[in-house]
Amino acid sequence: MKNFSNSILVFGLLALAASAAEVVPEEQVLRAQAERIAVVQKISEPTLAIIDTAGQGLGSGVVISADGYALTNFHVASPCGPAMKCGMTNGQLYDAVIVGMDPTGDVALIKLFGRDDFPAAEMGDSDSVRAGHWAYVVGNPFALSDDFQPSVSYGIISGVHRYQYPAGTLLEYADCLQTDAAINPGNSGGPLFDAAGRLVGINGRGSFEKRGRVNVGVGYAISINQIKRFLGYLKSGRIVDHASLGAVVSANERGQVVVDDILDDSDAFRRGLRYGDQLVRFGDYDLATVNGFKNALGTFPRGWRVPLVFRRQGREYECLVRLAGHHRQAELLELLEEQNLPQPEIPKRPDDPGNPDEPLPEPPKQPKAPEFGRPAKARMAGVVKEHYVARRGYANYWYNQVEQVRIWKKISSGKIPPGGYDWVVAGKVETGGDFRIELSEGRGDIEMPLGASSADFTLPVTESSSPPGSGGLLAALHGWQRLLAVGLEKFGDVYYLGTLPWDKPDHLVDCLVGMYGGAEYRFYFDPESADLVGIEFFRTSDDDPCEIHFEGPWDVDGLSLPRRWVVRYGDQVYAALEVNSLDRPKRPNTE
Repeated sequence: MKNFSNSILVFGLLALAASAAEVVPEEQVLRAQAERIAVVQKISEPTLAIIDTAGQGLGSGVVISADGYALTNFHVASPCGPAMKCGMTNGQLYDAVIVGMDPTGDVALIKLFGRDDFPAAEMGDSDSVRAGHWAYVVGNPFALSDDFQPSVSYGIISGVHRYQYPAGTLLEYADCLQTDAAINPGNSGGPLFDAAGRLVGINGRGSFEKRGRVNVGVGYAISINQIKRFLGYLKSGRIVDHASLGAVVSANERGQVVVDDILDDSDAFRRGLRYGDQLVRFGDYDLATVNGFKNALGTFPRGWRVPLVFRRQGREYECLVRLAGHHRQAELLELLEEQNLPQPEIPKRPDDPGNPDEPLPEPPKQPKAPEFGRPAKARMAGVVKEHYVARRGYANYWYNQVEQVRIWKKISSGKIPPGGYDWVVAGKVETGGDFRIELSEGRGDIEMPLGASSADFTLPVTESSSPPGSGGLLAALHGWQRLLAVGLEKFGDVYYLGTLPWDKPDHLVDCLVGMYGGAEYRFYFDPESADLVGIEFFRTSDDDPCEIHFEGPWDVDGLSLPRRWVVRYGDQVYAALEVNSLDRPKRPNTE
């Protein structure tokens, strides 16, 4: 009887609470529904149905700029070869060409043709996404959208900072977003949006019931913030790689992330990292687990410089590490030339995951077959042929040429230092004293408070490290002069690397790479002004480069020349120079 009375009491209290609760007005429900419908319409417009040139639906994509750049998965784009077609909600089918590929991260950049006002997705911030946030998955599951009206599924973000093991060494999903919104076959490459309709990820993987290949409520998307880091690289038309620290890590008995092994020719080793050191922080990530380190490392492109904090015997050290590649270039290309690429379902977790961690030449009229993935299944449309050049190591070399010309036109249109080799640069050393640099086509001389030295440019520049302790300042300046004097076409083998940080982690600049005399030069340009903000001169691949950081106003003797030069070699500042004059004893004949 007592239990019955208690039940009546509980029921009464619940009924009282229900009657006291505020009833949601019908108009509020309808307004929320209308807002949701408006968001779905907004996010459907930039979503693509991707079809190969033989008419087979392969997956999904999303437009990210009005001029037609769009994102999809590598595993969706690769079977198409260089050409594909993309259906949009207006019922139109557009020709598209491959631009760049990231096989390790399972991302591809493509370019649509036919208009210059494509509806584009609004970029979001995937680092602000939290488990429990609402999310939309949009795409073309099972190739259902014959009229190119995408399917939309609705759910929540189930988890963040997930790590999914690669298939071999490709298709690695680092620091990805997990959602219970349905990701089925055909959704691959399509967008993941937040509740406000902002793009926060590119869908790629799903867990499927084995027989029916139906989603079981666990899907993964590549975070848009990771893709933002790679976007400048992808626009270079290259096949890009992810980063490696050059070290293997494991968890010690206290669960700390420690170095198990390290390559002695890695930049991390040159910065002081050693066996047994504990990794504390990498980039913006605090490191508590080995998985956490792999998550962090997997979001960076090869060649980026990332802050690293490590601990040894209770003392913390901080350095800036230049990241190596996850693959050797030849190794990556060999993997891509295999015909049977793995499908993007979640690979089996290994029992022992270990520690893996000037005008340029006109494009040829008849480009060769692509050297990545599988060959195109049908002829390329005329507009695609006009925007495609095959070259080993590139998804589409045509777009690399476009970026080279863009930068060179900006450089050439402004005031630049004289095009000849004969300069005399003079000024003050910030630590005291004067400096004087004399340059000609075959020789360089420098006078500093600590002494004088010279370089013979008739010899390979790899033999020049003068002045001592600079890593090759004179040879670095000689490369700058050569670029201005002969242009891109005659400098040597030149290519556009992409955008990457220079002095600040969030300041991305354009980078041109040139090979000359057996050495590598990297020229860094402000993307807006095209001012040269830095030079790196690599005499060898296993040594630090000479770095010249250009700062301050650009005006010396009426020419666009930086006033302040900071010269670094490794972890040391060789000199900070204040330039006061530029003389040209031999004025070149410019007629």
